[in-house]
Order: sequence, then C-alpha cells, then structure tokens
Amino acid sequence: MLRARVIGNVWSSKRLSEVPNGALLEVEVEPGGSRMIAFDALGSGPGEAVIVVTGSVAAAWFPGDHPPIDALIIGSIDETSSTTTKKKR
Repeated sequence: MLRARVIGNVWSSKRLSEVPNGALLEVEVEPGGSRMIAFDALGSGPGEAVIVVTGSVAAAWFPGDHPPIDALIIGSIDETSSTTTKKKR
C-alpha cells in the first residue's frame, strides 16, 4: 500500500469498455513525489491524503473479469496533527 495525495483529475473521453465508469485521479506518492493515475472508488478530491494499492491487488477488487487497472484508491487518510508526542525516557 502507498500513501499518496490527490493532485488532480484526469479526464478521459475515450476508454476501453473493460474499464468501469468512475473517476481517474492523479496522485503523488508520499514521500518521494512519484506520480501515477489511480482509479477512485471513494469520491476523493484534490488535496486529500489517500491509500493506494497497485498491481493485481487493485484489479482483483473488481468483480468478474478484472479490468486493466493497476492502481486503486482504497482509503482516505484522516489527517492528524503534524506534531507528535514522544514519551520521555
């Protein structure tokens, strides 16, 4: 699983019939900054932190014949405070 942030929508006026209807989003993997296109089953939006699975795990989520999708947003990360508390020893 990868932690990523949604950076925008990807509009596709044509796609294979095997690809289900739904949103395609561009995400940036954190840390590192690599980008990928992920199928969004949750209704995520720009700026949102998400969990992405890739490869056969992503395609296997779909019932029946698996579509040619290799990145799938499976969760929305609840943002927490940027400061963490550590126990003193």
